[in-house]
Amino acid sequence: MLIGTYSPTLVFISLCVAILASYTALDLTGRIATTKGLAVHLWTAGGAVAMGIGVWSMHFIGMLAFKLPIDLGYDLGITLLSLVIAILSCGFALWLVSQPKLPAWQLAFGALVMGSGISAMHYTGMAAMLMQPGIDYAPTLFSASLLIAVGASAAALWIAFRLRQHTPYVGMIRGGAAVIMGFAIVGMHYTGMAAASFPDGSFCGAALSGLSGKGLDNLVLITTLAVLSIALLTSILDARLEARTADLAHSLTEANRELTQLALHDTLTGLPNRTLLADRIELAVSKVQEQGGCFALMFIDLDGFKPVNDAFGHHMGDQLLREVGLRLREDLRSQDTLARIGGDEFVLMVRLSEPNDALSLAARQVGLIARSFRVAEHDLQISASVGIALYPATARPHKNC
Repeated sequence: MLIGTYSPTLVFISLCVAILASYTALDLTGRIATTKGLAVHLWTAGGAVAMGIGVWSMHFIGMLAFKLPIDLGYDLGITLLSLVIAILSCGFALWLVSQPKLPAWQLAFGALVMGSGISAMHYTGMAAMLMQPGIDYAPTLFSASLLIAVGASAAALWIAFRLRQHTPYVGMIRGGAAVIMGFAIVGMHYTGMAAASFPDGSFCGAALSGLSGKGLDNLVLITTLAVLSIALLTSILDARLEARTADLAHSLTEANRELTQLALHDTLTGLPNRTLLADRIELAVSKVQEQGGCFALMFIDLDGFKPVNDAFGHHMGDQLLREVGLRLREDLRSQDTLARIGGDEFVLMVRLSEPNDALSLAARQVGLIARSFRVAEHDLQISASVGIALYPATARPHKNC
């Protein structure tokens, strides 16, 4: 029986590659979860290639770490086939965790498919050595490697699905999860390698015409690190660009809201201005024409405001206007509109059940304003005059307003 040995350096490198591939995969699942349309397919395809190369390179570096007392080589076609299997398996995994839900049965099925794909990649890569006679596998360790592959796939799918949203400390959590996933992938590979035995007199059919290990480990490592780094950096930069775009969109929304507020509301009291009042009147007229009923416009003019303004100054007058607006607004229903149209003039638009309701409502507004106002430690007393207009014109209260 030929006794194999391992290069500790390459074994450690294979573990690092597995961890980096796992972290890249977790980051890409988060990127896919936040994109829409064509970008989802592009990220899935690119992620499948990057993740597949990462997982496959871990396997291939692990193969190159294995040494036998004979020359070893790897058939190019079969090696490329193992790479394709890795990419397809990772593509399926990324597609699965991008779904809105991941029920238990779907997780189990996905773990079985992905685990089978990773195992097929591994043992196809082993077959690329074209050993004569063939490689013998210990049934127990062979079965254990399959179980590890399926179990690791289930854990990877569940972790990727749970960590795809951007939450606080998600980067640190993904890092810890990537370490666990990396050890699981490496564990499957080296369990499968431990299951293999090579009879005395075996020779490698791909040693002469296939890929040799001389310098190939460095080439695979550099290429893999480049692919994973590009994928990871692209994902990070795209996420930052998306975050900045979202911040910009939020800022524009806030700016539009503030502009709308300024255009349609009185800057002093925050009440609707003439423009918004005119729009509300048009809507009220349309509703009355369609549904019937009536509404009233009450023009409220403050009596005694000018003496307050002259005696205490405009600052006190502005505060008094704010207090008047607040007091009148407290008595409104959700369908009523109170507007300030300038100076000390307010307009109240109310929907009425009966035209006579306008009289009692006007009296209540006059009573509210007649109560003294406490402004800057001063008790101020003013009154109000109210004029009433009804729509439609045929709706008249029984008494003059």
